[in-house]
Amino acid sequence: MTSSAHADETVTDHPTRKHRRGRIVIVILLVVVLVAVLIGMITPWPSAMLIRSVFEKGGQDTAAEITRHVPDTKLTETLDVAYADDGVDTTMDVFSPASATGPLPTVVWIHGGAWISGSKEDVDPYLRILAGEGYTTIGVNYTLGPEGVYPLAVNQLNTALAYIEEHASELGVDPSQIVLAGDSAGGQLASQMAALITNPDYAEILGVEPSLKPDQLVATVLNCGVYDLAALARLEGVVGWGFKSSMWAYSGTRTWAEDSTGATMSTIDWVTKDFPATYISGGNGDGLTWLQSIPMAQRLEGLGVDVTTLFWPAPHEPKLPHEYQFHLDMPDAQTALQKTIDFLDAHTARP
Repeated sequence: MTSSAHADETVTDHPTRKHRRGRIVIVILLVVVLVAVLIGMITPWPSAMLIRSVFEKGGQDTAAEITRHVPDTKLTETLDVAYADDGVDTTMDVFSPASATGPLPTVVWIHGGAWISGSKEDVDPYLRILAGEGYTTIGVNYTLGPEGVYPLAVNQLNTALAYIEEHASELGVDPSQIVLAGDSAGGQLASQMAALITNPDYAEILGVEPSLKPDQLVATVLNCGVYDLAALARLEGVVGWGFKSSMWAYSGTRTWAEDSTGATMSTIDWVTKDFPATYISGGNGDGLTWLQSIPMAQRLEGLGVDVTTLFWPAPHEPKLPHEYQFHLDMPDAQTALQKTIDFLDAHTARP
C-alpha cells in the first residue's frame, strides 16, 4: 500500500505547481499584450499590416466577382507600363477597344485600400468593362503607406498624368478628355488631383505643379470616397481605429488630424466652382456615404458644379456596403455601372 501511494504521488501534479505554472502563463500573456500595445503606440506597422491582409483578401474576391461580368469585347491591353522609376509602385495598366483607330476619352482610375493596401489589378476587371464601352482606361499604382508617406502618392500620380499626356498617342489617349476616377481612398486621391488641377491656390499650398491643365480634365468619378478628414478623425470603435491606423501609416504621423496632412487631404475644403463635372456615389449601408460622399456632393452642388449623384434611401434593402459598385452580382451595382457609363457618355465625345 505504501509503495502504491508513493507511485500515485509521483505522477500527480501538486496543486501549488499547477497554480505557479498558471501564473507564469498569465504573466507571459500579459507581457506579450503589453509589448504589442507598446509597439502599436510607437509604430503603425503592425496595425497597417493586419488591415492590409484583410483588405487584400477582400480586393481579390471582389476582382474575381467583377471578372465574371467582363464581356467578350476584344481589347488591347498593355500591362505594367512604367511611368516612373520606383518599380511596381509606379506602373499602370492600359485598356482600350481593339477596334479603336485613334485616341479615345480616357478614364484614369486610382484604386482604393485605405491608402495602405490595394493595387491596380483590383480594378482591372472594372476597367476592362469600361474600355469595352469605347474608352481608354488606365489603372494606376502608387506607393502605399507605411512604405511611403504623404504626399508621395500625390506626387507620383501627378507624374503618372504627365506620362499619360506625353505618351498619349501610343497609349490611345485623347489628352483633351481626361476623366479622373477612384474608389474609397482612391476617391480621395482622385478628388485631390482634380482639386490640384482646378485650384491654383491649393496647388501652391501643396507645392505641386499640376501636369494637366483644367480644360483637359472633363470629369471625375468618385465612389465611396473620403473628403473630410476632420469628420474621419471623429470616428470611434473598430472602424475609427482602422481609419486612424491607416492614416497614421499613410501620413507618417499620429497627429495627421491636427496638422497639414489632414487639412490638405480634406478636399471638401479646397474644391471650387471650377471643379469638373462629377459623378459621386455611395451605398446606404456604408457610413462614409453619410459622413463623406453626401456632404461632398452638397458642397459641389453649392458651388455650382455639375454633379450627378447615386445615393440610396436609408431604408433601402439590401443595405449596400462600402465599395458596393464593384459587387456586380448585385442588381444595384449594375445600376451604378450603367449610370457611370451614362455619365461618361454625357461628358465625353468619342470619335
